[in-house]
Amino acid sequence: MATSHASFLITRTESLSLNLRRNCAAAAETLRISREDTARVSKAYHHFSRSNRPKSRMMATTTAVRSLNIDNINPHVKEAKYAVRGELAVRSEEYRAKLKKSPAENSLPFDQVISANIGNPQQLDQKPITFFRQVLSILEYPQLLDNEDALKKGFGYEQDVIDRARWLLKEVNSVGAYSQSQGAPAIRESVAKFIQRRDGYPSDPANIFLSAGASSGVNTLMNVMCSTPETGILVPIPQYPLYTATLAVLNARCVPYYLDEAKQWGTDLGIIQEAYKKAKSEGTDVRAIVVINPGNPTGASLSAEDVRAVLEFAAENKLVVMADEVYQTNVFIGEFTSFKKGLRDLQKEDSEKFKNVELASLNSISKGMVGECGHRGGYFELTGFDKEVAAQIYKFVSIMLCPPVIGQCLVEMVVNPPKEGDPSYPLYNKEYNGIKEGLFTRATALFEAFKKMEGVECQDPQGSMYLFPTVSIPKKAREQAEKEGRQPDEFYCFRLLDATGICVVPGSGFGQKPGSLHIRTTFLAPGTEWVGRITDFHKKFMDEFRD
Repeated sequence: MATSHASFLITRTESLSLNLRRNCAAAAETLRISREDTARVSKAYHHFSRSNRPKSRMMATTTAVRSLNIDNINPHVKEAKYAVRGELAVRSEEYRAKLKKSPAENSLPFDQVISANIGNPQQLDQKPITFFRQVLSILEYPQLLDNEDALKKGFGYEQDVIDRARWLLKEVNSVGAYSQSQGAPAIRESVAKFIQRRDGYPSDPANIFLSAGASSGVNTLMNVMCSTPETGILVPIPQYPLYTATLAVLNARCVPYYLDEAKQWGTDLGIIQEAYKKAKSEGTDVRAIVVINPGNPTGASLSAEDVRAVLEFAAENKLVVMADEVYQTNVFIGEFTSFKKGLRDLQKEDSEKFKNVELASLNSISKGMVGECGHRGGYFELTGFDKEVAAQIYKFVSIMLCPPVIGQCLVEMVVNPPKEGDPSYPLYNKEYNGIKEGLFTRATALFEAFKKMEGVECQDPQGSMYLFPTVSIPKKAREQAEKEGRQPDEFYCFRLLDATGICVVPGSGFGQKPGSLHIRTTFLAPGTEWVGRITDFHKKFMDEFRD
């Protein structure tokens, strides 16, 4: 019966299609329309024919050849969006490949692609820290230790490099072997000591989970927290799209709260409370609040008062605080205050009110002055979590066996770098501060350029690796963007890429208040010449689309 019904639908659709073709041909003859118009009519026919074809017939070829097609894969994966590595990034890589393949025959209006769309420091020529890489070389090839004199005299390895490598090899045995699922115990001990030095409060290695970058930690925590489609997580807007993408894949709810651009992208407790109440009234089970400090994409660095306000709100509403603190060393204005320190300070003042606050603090080796993104190392620390919940988190990470051991070793060196008096300290200090000063110089140059650009407003560079300026786009440009099926800020970013080779990300990829438009750019690329490319492009763009 089903086959008979499908055959009837196919026959009926083909009959309708035949009539439509006849009508199209008659209309073309009667109206004597151009070939181009006839082509458009023909295109309309094909669209009609395809859209009215029974789905069972449309999918027949695909399903006969393969198990998977776009209609039967996980719909939540399709729903997820990750603008940082989206269509703009793909086009920029196509340009890069074209330039590399035939530079002498370059027809592009630029000779270099600048990937300012992602915080990937070493792709943009940031040099690795020597101490870290020397230790890693020995970890990867321990036989180098058979000739310490050659390492010292021939390659400039200091004794503390050799000592650190020997110690790490003793603790992990081999970077090619699995570690404990939670991470090597000695490395977690080093992380705990770092946290204690930073905050002035004890840290327990048993509560530290090493991870394959902070993103892996976010994925772990959200998988454990998001138990039903009604589960909601408060997420700052604008935000790093990892959070909304993960929630989409988990079929959970993003509860957006807007940051205050007029106040250097700070948190506004009133806005957070309003978002929370609205979500609760709509049946959302709000479980946690995400805070990114310093901010991505905004570059904002939260004050101690802002940190305190979020923790008080979490205590009052029994929310987990997810503190994404991967940019904690990238602070240009003020100083970084960790949520762990903020919580311990509040617990000293009122232990009863804050004793059960759950805090997950995340850090990474990908950012800061380290920029070892490709080695995938990081950690998260649990504070105030129920022991049975922590056990389930352990089980979840165990499914993936363990984080990369070479990344774990880098985590140990990042939290325990050479100290004053160590042989490697002078070079380490010079390299570290040189990178930080270079970042600030480029951030300032970019900020000053944005200040001079028509219709662009930008907050002071406070921290992280990004600026997130507001861009006022002329009406004619908005209209052209609509014709091309793009958001106005996305249209602007594509024009910038095509004209200059500079890839940035539209604010719509991070979320923004309705009616506002932004772009996010890193300031990682070496030099400041490329900043001039942006200002030249912007002037031409505004002139082209001036109202």
